[in-house]
Amino acid sequence: MKVKQLSTQLVNLPLDQSIGTAIHSIHSVGCVLVTVTSDEGLVGEGYAFTINAVRLKAFDEVIRSFAPLVEGRRADFIEGIWQDIWQSCNPIGQKGITIGALSAVDTALWDLHGKTLNQPLYRLFGACRERVDTYASGGLWLSQSIDELCSEAQQFVEQGFHSMKLRVGSSNWRDDVQRAKALREAVGEEIEILSDANQSLNPKQAIRLGRALQEHGIAWLEEPVPAHDLRGHAEVRDKLDLPIASGETEYTRFGMRDMIKARACDILMPDLQRMGGLTEFKKVAALAASFDMPISSHIFTEHSLAIAGSAPNCISVEHMPWFAPLFNEQLEMENGQLLMPQRAGSGFSFNPDTIKRYSLD
Repeated sequence: MKVKQLSTQLVNLPLDQSIGTAIHSIHSVGCVLVTVTSDEGLVGEGYAFTINAVRLKAFDEVIRSFAPLVEGRRADFIEGIWQDIWQSCNPIGQKGITIGALSAVDTALWDLHGKTLNQPLYRLFGACRERVDTYASGGLWLSQSIDELCSEAQQFVEQGFHSMKLRVGSSNWRDDVQRAKALREAVGEEIEILSDANQSLNPKQAIRLGRALQEHGIAWLEEPVPAHDLRGHAEVRDKLDLPIASGETEYTRFGMRDMIKARACDILMPDLQRMGGLTEFKKVAALAASFDMPISSHIFTEHSLAIAGSAPNCISVEHMPWFAPLFNEQLEMENGQLLMPQRAGSGFSFNPDTIKRYSLD
């Protein structure tokens, strides 16, 4: 079976309300939807996204430029296609948009492969579990008041979440501590609270804030300093008992390798788009396992389940609801854990009504 066609569609999904982190103002997520169609009529799907649809057409242009390296190829030669695309990106760089574009194509090819064999991807990769821990990540934003935080946290608990993530990085670190304190009082001691500074602090600020957050049982501090500052990451990690989670802004196994060598974090957070798709994500999971390091996937909840169900060192999956409208199928959660989809491929397929409603083409 061969790949007959690679095609793309552009959509822009509005959020229910604008949200803010220490470094972002977000009102929509723009997506390039990638479809690979086989000569037998089966389809595989993947996507890349940008905040507020900024530079989305650049993503689309790069993805479509890969068509000659995909079309006419055997659909199961996924590693070979990955390597050819990777080499073709060398002159323009093997980070950033090129890798995000590669990821969308690679994920679509794996989805097609799973459908061809009529098996869910996590089983094809070598299943190790049927469910995985998750945390609510679609709320508790820095732009919300304390009252809004506590109200939303209660909703998350009612929805069945046992864990949730609070954004920090206020101009006054004491405000972050007050927010964490109020949130802990609102949800009690049994609910796990994570924190994310979104790269907004310098090492000294992160250490000061981290020490204060520890007093309220915060389970990790995510991206405390800018992503490129691996030395700063390591300094924060050395000075705190609070685990440091990071890695979502690094690219491919080479970026993950550098983080591990720098001892920059306790928990590695690979992002499917920045990894370069499921092909590379599997390698990153194995790389982290060789250093006895846990991983927790970043965004791309639906498609990251293929890794979560097959990588023993994956401790959780971020539950981000932004992309749920893209799919006909919905995530299933029981007792604070996401269930592995038993459908073929990734287990999720694009919803034509959503595409029509939010199309940018």
